[in-house]
Amino acid sequence: MKRLLAFVLVAAMSTGAVAAVDPRTVPTQLPPAWQAKTRAVFKEAIEIPSVHNRGQVPRVAKLLADQFRAVGIPDSDIHFMPYEALPGDQTEALIVHWRSPHATKKPMLSLGHMDVVEAKREDWKFDPFVFREEGGYFYGRGTSDMKNGDVATTMATVKLISEGFKPDRDVIFFYSGDEETRGVGATLGSTRWRNLTDAEFGLNADGGCATYDRSFKPLGCGISTAEKTFQTYFFTTHNPGGHSSRPRPDNAIYDLADALEKLRTHRFQPMINAASRGYFEERARQEGNSPLGQQIRAWLANPNDGAAADAIEANPLEVGLTRTRCVATMLQAGHADNALPQSAQATVNCRIMPGVEPKAVQAELQQMVGPNVEVIPDPNYVGVPTPASPLRPDVLKAVTAAIQRFHGPQMDVFPMMQTGASDGSFFRAQGIPVYDVDGGWGISPDDERAHGLDERLPVRALYDDVLHWEMAIKALAS
Repeated sequence: MKRLLAFVLVAAMSTGAVAAVDPRTVPTQLPPAWQAKTRAVFKEAIEIPSVHNRGQVPRVAKLLADQFRAVGIPDSDIHFMPYEALPGDQTEALIVHWRSPHATKKPMLSLGHMDVVEAKREDWKFDPFVFREEGGYFYGRGTSDMKNGDVATTMATVKLISEGFKPDRDVIFFYSGDEETRGVGATLGSTRWRNLTDAEFGLNADGGCATYDRSFKPLGCGISTAEKTFQTYFFTTHNPGGHSSRPRPDNAIYDLADALEKLRTHRFQPMINAASRGYFEERARQEGNSPLGQQIRAWLANPNDGAAADAIEANPLEVGLTRTRCVATMLQAGHADNALPQSAQATVNCRIMPGVEPKAVQAELQQMVGPNVEVIPDPNYVGVPTPASPLRPDVLKAVTAAIQRFHGPQMDVFPMMQTGASDGSFFRAQGIPVYDVDGGWGISPDDERAHGLDERLPVRALYDDVLHWEMAIKALAS
């Protein structure tokens, strides 16, 4: 369902900056023994095809649980939670409770998901479920979305426990099994299983942070404090049909095509919130007096300026940040090549701005396409708008310290709104603020392959992520 890496949402800094050293060639600070342990767990995780309806998510849960168990987390604090996601998809969540011997604060929550998007062997250059290391990268489905975060949070904790660290608050780890489809696990985790997950705040590993451009200039790290609401609608047209040798003036496919053309050019009202304002203020600083910088400043001055918002979203790295966006993703029509279609249907996926009700978007879409096209929401998933999380100074301080330790003070850290959706939204909806703060990084746009072909992650990024989470957990649990 989700993972749009944070580096999709940042663009190049000023051309006057000096090109940096390729970060992929900089040695990691993670000791070799821990590199070997982390790589072994990561390889095993990638080679488990934890796609919906394959029944493999419990294998990932066992793999992670075994790491926690090996350093003394008792079985009584390791919970395997089976549930059904999509109809017939039996999956599982994992909840691990690392207890403080002298807790002085409310627990904090670490979020991740163990499922991955389907990947077809015939589409990839190599088997997506065979782990590969090549050219400074780890390849395979889930390397960046998001088994890297699962392994990093787990191994960081294993390292901390092994080295004798005692937290001042409990740390709870929640790994769901269907984030990429329905989010039932996160729904249960934030409600029915709240006795196992209740926390003061959550840190989400499903969201990358530091980014470089192709000349290796640092582009910054966005801490996502808000998410758009995920909602799918179906556009359906109906027609009596008939024999293909006698075409009618009306046609279900043509009617649907007309509706989709209206969708293609439709623009929702621009909107701004605290998270997106923080992001664009940083982007305006980065851009200086460039045309994009001027457009951003014009929009910040007047968020109702649709022309400025359009100009911003004309940049491919800024799409989806100024307004609700909807796009057709699948089509189904007709029943025979010699028959006129009796129905045609398009799947339209929307990412709705925080605070906007999906019913309001449905009404706007219905008005746009007219009465001859039926617009209904996906009955299997009803999006719920969630509030933005207030940016905590302690989280900002801890993440900034970790990011700048490995990437230098030139890697700015700032709030942002995520255009995708994650398990974090379900916990936000139940009053637990969540922050996307993973330490994974990549080169933009070359490494933007989540949900796509030949998914990959820089080798150093995995090892840096372990250290990143070690620092963040230690700072926030002390």
